[in-house]
Amino acid sequence: MPVDYSGTWNMLSNDNFEGYMVAINIDFATRKIAGLLKTQKVIRQDGDSFTMKTLSTFRNYSSSFKIGVEFDEVTQGLDNRKCKSVVNWVGDKMVCVQKGEKGNRGWTHWIEDDQLYLDLYCEDQVCQQIYERKP
Repeated sequence: MPVDYSGTWNMLSNDNFEGYMVAINIDFATRKIAGLLKTQKVIRQDGDSFTMKTLSTFRNYSSSFKIGVEFDEVTQGLDNRKCKSVVNWVGDKMVCVQKGEKGNRGWTHWIEDDQLYLDLYCEDQVCQQIYERKP
């Protein structure tokens, strides 16, 4: 069984978020506000079923899924696109592929040295975020 991702995670760093937001067509004003935020992730894991919430003072996003089962996703509060998403285990990493208007879009989550890593990718841009578990 892969590692347990459950918990509340506070952002430590957010590298190339601007580039990622440009790739998903976020407008200038929203990018400026979003770039200043330190988000929090709340992850609830029950076996291969997950609920992931990204919380901030500006906008919140929530997604629920089961590993290996494709689902319809609307990136509400982000770029508001509809896509078909599927998350699979690749070792202890969760890898999501989002099929829709944008190419090469998705994310990868993994835990290393008690930190939660998240690579967000779209087209040729990659944003890496690092979180620490809230005690």
